Amino acid sequence: MLVHIKDLVQGAKKNGYAIGAFNIANFESVLAVAQAAVKAGSPAIIQVSESAIQYMGLKPITHIVSTVAKNVAANVPISLHLDHGSSFDTVFECISSGFTSVHIDASSLPLDENINLTKQVVKVAHARRVWVQGEVGAIVGSHEKNIKSKLKVIPLAKLDEIIQFVKQTRVDTIAAAIGTAHGIHANEDIVFSLLKVIKDKVKIPFVLHGGSGISDAKIRKAIKQGVNIINVGTDLKVAFCRALIGVCLKNKQETDPRNLLKPTIAAVEKAVLGKMKLFGSAGRVATIS
Repeated sequence: MLVHIKDLVQGAKKNGYAIGAFNIANFESVLAVAQAAVKAGSPAIIQVSESAIQYMGLKPITHIVSTVAKNVAANVPISLHLDHGSSFDTVFECISSGFTSVHIDASSLPLDENINLTKQVVKVAHARRVWVQGEVGAIVGSHEKNIKSKLKVIPLAKLDEIIQFVKQTRVDTIAAAIGTAHGIHANEDIVFSLLKVIKDKVKIPFVLHGGSGISDAKIRKAIKQGVNIINVGTDLKVAFCRALIGVCLKNKQETDPRNLLKPTIAAVEKAVLGKMKLFGSAGRVATIS
């Protein structure tokens, strides 16, 4: 069932676990996340990027997620979220389509411009009871073709800018560069001293981006230090693609695409289940009111 993201976050904060925000790319990955949520008894955030919207279309995504949530995961709370919206227009379209949470990522802009654009989004979103995630300190990284490569520099967000940003924009959740990166890279990490002071100074939920490339032990430590939402994208894409490539190589004469795609659902579901157990959200459906 689709619920407001605030219900998921409140349950996670109260009970000391994190909610997984899983990037989907097609129907198979939506189904996999929903099935994993049912098996784990876990709340989940299904999130889409601008590239996913360009690939699938906003209306198809919205209808697919709502239909799957209603029929496959009827007793499990699921929220729909926009990940890394880069423009006011994209964010507004998602708000109008029924998303309960949107991410406006203007972190690559100068701080004052980031604040101004985010404030515009917050004004429109809050009028419709939609949560807004803001970002300070652009989270770097390349994607799946460069798995385990080493980034030259992983910049960190500045605490004073985060505090100023949250105070002036009134965002509901905050993402910030604390050492992680998009994709999976050999030298990414979590700077726990920065995470701790952010949580001490900023009293809103923290979203960890780049959850695929961090060790399980450090993920658990980050949750203990107050990370409330963890984004997962690369791990799911890798699971999907490896399953698809493998089955295609073994079945070169297959002519029914459903037979080729079905194993990808199981592969992504397995990856999502593992994250739900790691994040502590498995078996937590009863904590969502």
